[in-house]
Amino acid sequence: MKSKLYNLTENKESDIAVNDALFSVDWNNDLVHQALVTQEANSRQKIAHTKGTGEVRGGGRKPWRQKGTGRARAGTIRSAIWKGGGTTFGPRIEKEYGKKLNRKMKKKALFAVLSKKLEEKEINFINSLKIESGKTKEAKNIMDNLAKYIEDIKEKKVLFVPSSENRQFALAARNIENARAIRPESLNVRDLLSAKYVIFDKESIKEAENHFLKQDHE
Repeated sequence: MKSKLYNLTENKESDIAVNDALFSVDWNNDLVHQALVTQEANSRQKIAHTKGTGEVRGGGRKPWRQKGTGRARAGTIRSAIWKGGGTTFGPRIEKEYGKKLNRKMKKKALFAVLSKKLEEKEINFINSLKIESGKTKEAKNIMDNLAKYIEDIKEKKVLFVPSSENRQFALAARNIENARAIRPESLNVRDLLSAKYVIFDKESIKEAENHFLKQDHE
């Protein structure tokens, strides 16, 4: 299929052919949701941790003898039913939150998101994202030129996908509010959904196609 290709240096438009395998896939809401939940779960940091009876300081001595006092049996003052004791069924750092999703399902979800965003005109292709240095000013100039075609691009979250060799642009985009840059082989459902607009250049499109479609033949 064909889409518009913007040449920002010459202020003109042309057509670019994009692969139907990436950009013409039917939307699958359940699969995309599953892929997003899996990615979020696998990136979750395990921080919360409560101490059990054996981890709370103190309580090494039996508070009273087992029989003859008229009171309930107690082995430690750090029992979960005592004030200052351990916690029962609290969050533990050993818990695994990760989920699994096979490669074909993950790729199909990614292609579905790419197709949906292209259909809704939230993906745009430009001739090149190459800049001479990693200065923020150069990346902002590209944003200014894009604003001629996309009016609200400065007000929305933007995900740039420069070629793998174009490391300078990734450095320049770091200081732009609501803008982020990732490598084409790092495309994922969460980053695509969190951005309103996605900007590819010609080289990154080829790299994405080679990376994701090549896996099908391995």
